[in-house]
Parts: sequence; structure tokens; C-alpha cells
Amino acid sequence: MKVGLFFGSFNPIHIGHMIIAQTMIDSGHIDELWFVISPQNPFKKNKNLLHEFDRLDMVDAAITGHTQFRTSDVEFNLPKPSYTAHTLAVLCEKHPDKAFSLIIGGDNLASFHKWKNHETILAHHNLLVYPRPNTKTPQIALTDRIHFVNAPLLDISATFIRTKIKNGHSIKYLVPTEVELFIDRKKFYQ
Repeated sequence: MKVGLFFGSFNPIHIGHMIIAQTMIDSGHIDELWFVISPQNPFKKNKNLLHEFDRLDMVDAAITGHTQFRTSDVEFNLPKPSYTAHTLAVLCEKHPDKAFSLIIGGDNLASFHKWKNHETILAHHNLLVYPRPNTKTPQIALTDRIHFVNAPLLDISATFIRTKIKNGHSIKYLVPTEVELFIDRKKFYQ
């Protein structure tokens, strides 16, 4: 089975994430998509980061009824900060029957050469790259492991959503309804 791994803090998960996820499934490159909730991105320090289990619960709420979507907490028990290469090694050991691809934005492709063990990642895994607003596709050596997937350019950020909540504004249409209700019930980001 071909599995796409969509890493992120998902703080909170929003419609942009969901559209990219569905677009990746529709591309035919993968059979399932796993949202891998990252406890801490090594390139980002965020004091507004909700606890990892709260973010996992929000993603679970968002994907209810989506049979090709799963959540993964694999990084919760790994050393922090989490590095994709290490996570991939753990997943490949746990699931030898799966072929894992990474789902990344064009902005991450531009900095991919800075990732820990990026050569090893590219030697063993496909990259499924979606376009990002205001980001040009980097001039890198293209291999048969890098696949560009046509997806809508969405400029929705979790930071924007958190600011709207803090200011008492609606986040309707920015997050799945289940996530909006979850955030409201838990009083997150206020």
C-alpha cells in the first residue's frame, strides 16, 4: 500500500490542509494519507503550540468519515525535536508492507537540502510536492522521486486562524466544522 505522510503541527488543522490531503489522494500517487502530528518542528519554535494530544484530537475530528485518511502519533514517543529521517525509519520498521511518500509544499522543497539525512530520504521515498503561494519552484536536480501535484494555491495559515479566535472573530469556513466546535468547546487560542 502507498501511504502519503503529511507532517505538521496542525495548530489547528484547517481547510487548506484538508484540500491538499484530498488532492494528494486524488492524484493517484497514494492510497492513504496519514496526518503525522509533530510535537515540535526543528525549524519552528511556537509558544502558542497546543499540547500534542489536543492537536491529535482535532485532526481526528477533522478526518471523521474520511476512509483514506489516518492520524499518526508516531513522533510523540521519539526524541525531540523530531526529524523526518528518523520518523521514516521507525515507520518503515513498523510497517514493512507500506511504501511511504512525503507530502511537502514547494517552500519546503526549496529548503529540503537542509533537512537531516535528506539524501537518504530521497533515495528511499518519493516527494509529493504541492505549490505554495508566493513560492517559486526551486531549481533543483529533478529525479523520478519528486512528483509535482497540481493543487489549489491556498493562503490560509494556522497563525491567521489563531489570531481570529483571539480577537473573537469567527473561523467558520476556515476549519472543518468538527474542528470549529472542538476549539470552541475547549476554549483554545483565546
